[in-house]
Amino acid sequence: MKLRKTMIMIFLAVVLMSTGSAFGADVTAAVDVSSAYVWRGITFNDGVVVQPSVDVAAGNFGFNVWGNLDVDDYDDALDSGEFSEVDLTLTYAIEAGPVGLTAGYIEYLFPTTDVGGAEGTREVFLDASIEPADGISTGITGYYDFDEVDDYYLNAYLGYGMSLDSGLGIDLGAAIGYAGEDAAPGGESGFQEYTLTLGLGYEINDMVSVSATLGYTDAIDDDVLPEQDTDVFGGAGIAFAF
Repeated sequence: MKLRKTMIMIFLAVVLMSTGSAFGADVTAAVDVSSAYVWRGITFNDGVVVQPSVDVAAGNFGFNVWGNLDVDDYDDALDSGEFSEVDLTLTYAIEAGPVGLTAGYIEYLFPTTDVGGAEGTREVFLDASIEPADGISTGITGYYDFDEVDDYYLNAYLGYGMSLDSGLGIDLGAAIGYAGEDAAPGGESGFQEYTLTLGLGYEINDMVSVSATLGYTDAIDDDVLPEQDTDVFGGAGIAFAF
């Protein structure tokens, strides 16, 4: 089972990179290692995870394959060494004056493992962002799960990025989420969580870059998102551009 899932991920990466080379697309392959897997404030694993991804961008279109490999088993709730999630995301981005618009579709796949799996689901989303000043970006993303959840989630964010003379890039981010009733783990609609992040990035050369991230997240309303196991998380990654 482990080998088959790993080979599927490798096969997808190879196909995407070959397609990108053939049609002049920009391709980036990356691997991140994190102290936990936290999504929208929800702890999916409070232990170490490895998250490989492949991005292909051509014109206004983008395609991403992302996976979560659990190194820790989260108190036997997960199978260590197995992919518990694989996401496929298709995007289309345009600019409307000062506003950047990105529409997308996400396919969430949760492979069945020895401890059980989950039904896959699907989302569409629309992101609108602006850059009011140099290095500052802000926006809001609306997600709608039209399959298993059948409800919405909103994410408003603010970010600031700067580059030092040494070549080191620094990114600061803050985000807040609002969930519909069926999308909220607690079963009530409202503000779900806030997340603060600090990111560092460094380009070794034109093809290779490394990064590190530190984050803090917490529930805003326990009726929307009950208290989770992880508040502080961090990790590091390496990316290869082709």
